Amino acid sequence: MTDPFSSQLTGLDSPARDAAAVTPSDTVDLDPVCRSLWIGVSGNVKVLTSKGDTVTFVGVSGVLPVCVKRVFATDTTATSIVALW
Repeated sequence: MTDPFSSQLTGLDSPARDAAAVTPSDTVDLDPVCRSLWIGVSGNVKVLTSKGDTVTFVGVSGVLPVCVKRVFATDTTATSIVALW
């Protein structure tokens, strides 16, 4: 099937073009860095941002619009996490 949007530039306000389930890990980075996360079951999400900051978001559900390099297993209680590109 042809992608009618393949020639259009993707901006930060554009919908994601790809997605993959995330298995939180204290040692493994996402490859590539994602542009946001979908949090299916609410909870805390500890991440390493694309710039290298470690942040814990508390009580998150839905779209988390942060470029993320890693989702940590330790301190992450949210589940059904999906990386969006």
